Amino acid sequence: MNAADETLDRAERAASSLRQMIVAGEIAPGQRLSESAMTERLEVSRNTLREAFRMLTAERLLTRRPNAGVFVAIPSLASILDIYRVRRMIEVQALRAAPGRHPAGARMREAVERALVGREAGDWAAVGTANMEFHTAIVGLADSERLDRVYANVSAELRLAFGFLEDLEYLHAPYIELNQRVLELHTAGDTEGAAQALDEYLVRSERTVLAAYARIAPEPTI
Repeated sequence: MNAADETLDRAERAASSLRQMIVAGEIAPGQRLSESAMTERLEVSRNTLREAFRMLTAERLLTRRPNAGVFVAIPSLASILDIYRVRRMIEVQALRAAPGRHPAGARMREAVERALVGREAGDWAAVGTANMEFHTAIVGLADSERLDRVYANVSAELRLAFGFLEDLEYLHAPYIELNQRVLELHTAGDTEGAAQALDEYLVRSERTVLAAYARIAPEPTI
């Protein structure tokens, strides 16, 4: 690997780490990202970090403001509508076409179990992260690295929308049982039933997020 390839590889790893921070809710929408703090946290050079920032800006996860710096993006209502459109196209079809006894099914079950533990502890941020992991596992049923990469970006954008909703229990609590139901149908081999349940679930989730987001009305940056 030549020097240019090594630099790009480091930048991609840094971008992946930043993306994971967004999905985990560790950095919030609208938050300014300090170059000095992020280079130390990610253990990369400023040039590598700036390339990672450029990548995530192209993915609409970050935004650069002249003379102000780089900030975590704030999604618009139109962006949220598009996110859910993409989710239905990817997730529902992945579940409908899923083969039996796929390893991703175990990851779905583990995510449900983590959500139950989070609910018991009253840790609704952890429940939200487990919910994201559940849906990532559904996409994993498709055995497509390209879809996995696309969905990683979709998940990060979705978490940005969640970041502005203060009542996380209201947002996440209803979907623990719904995730369990989807898992039960999938495990039983009822792929069509699981796909239908997930489609209805995503419609409900979209309406909940849009209604809550409209009340808050943050100033979007994407």
